[in-house]
Amino acid sequence: MTRSLSDALSASSADDRRKAARALLRRPLLRAGAQADEYRLVRKYEAELRAWFDLNTGWRLIVDSEVARLVKVAATTDDATHPAMDTRSKLPFTRRRYVLTCLALATLDRADAQITLGRLAGQVVMGAADPELGVDFTLTGREERSDLVAVVRLLLDLGVLSKVAGEEDAFVRDTGDVLYDVERRVLATMLATSRGPSTMDSLDFAELTMDVVPDTDELRNRAIRHRLTRQLLDEPVLYYDELNEDELAYLNRQRAALTRQVAELTGLVAEVRAEGIAMIDPADDLTDVRMPESGTEGHVTLLVAEHLAAQGEAHISDLHDRVRELAREHRSYWRRNASEPGAEAELVEQALTRLTALHLVHRDHDHVSARPALARYALAEPTITTTR
Repeated sequence: MTRSLSDALSASSADDRRKAARALLRRPLLRAGAQADEYRLVRKYEAELRAWFDLNTGWRLIVDSEVARLVKVAATTDDATHPAMDTRSKLPFTRRRYVLTCLALATLDRADAQITLGRLAGQVVMGAADPELGVDFTLTGREERSDLVAVVRLLLDLGVLSKVAGEEDAFVRDTGDVLYDVERRVLATMLATSRGPSTMDSLDFAELTMDVVPDTDELRNRAIRHRLTRQLLDEPVLYYDELNEDELAYLNRQRAALTRQVAELTGLVAEVRAEGIAMIDPADDLTDVRMPESGTEGHVTLLVAEHLAAQGEAHISDLHDRVRELAREHRSYWRRNASEPGAEAELVEQALTRLTALHLVHRDHDHVSARPALARYALAEPTITTTR
């Protein structure tokens, strides 16, 4: 009886620790108020989680009385398939919005405990005047006001700002202002870099996340383990042909240990194939891009994936032709305007954006080729078995 109780308690503890880790991976910034349940779990297992992430990924875990922040550093800085999104329209951020986000954070770092949207806008306009930034932002039109409001809504979602009074739509129409509290504890954890921006000699932002070059075998192996584990946790697929010689050699030696450690912490299941590794999530809540999804766009993406898996590659015009055919075939199920002239271009673009983000296809301008993981969406000829 005692051993059974001990095993049950151990299993419960492991399950709670897994929930805490998944909460951080799903949302690396948790607030004690807005995400209270997840925050309490992270705080309970803070020491174990900090040790695991430090050893296996090199990511820092910051936990205080108000915030739990996993300071994630991306495995690669050249993947543009997971952009920041406008919380209302779900449209990806443009370069100008990214620059405005940085300028807004810099302004808030110097601001008082409260700030109005109008005052924030004025300071951002002054910062954007620097010609080295390469952006045009004078707050003279509705579009520019909408850009700043999209940034503010992102900061509200992250918890950097808390609204006190007013509505952002009134600011866009130039008929009102908004007052915010500046959440200092959250703001202090926003910067996720390996080095301080003030130490940079250029505007090459990739330098911000570059790790120190290791000078011993032990440190080199540790750096490789960090990069590989980051990819297993963050990327849809880890392809062997994208690794350098040292990374591939390390993975061949440590593949079982790496995948087991990730599985034990997160509940992800390793799918190991000849071309690479994918960590599959049975609960399907650790991804920002899902497939398949319902609706016209989701169905189009699935059918485009099936077509590319069978063909191996295609020109963008061929995919347009294919989707036009599919629109006629599925016109009673798809939304009405999906069969209108020109609609196929937008549908194909949305499908390829999703497939590229999932590392299922490679796109080179107007040429699209299937990546090995896309084979799971291929349709095979049925096999009929008979019994005597």
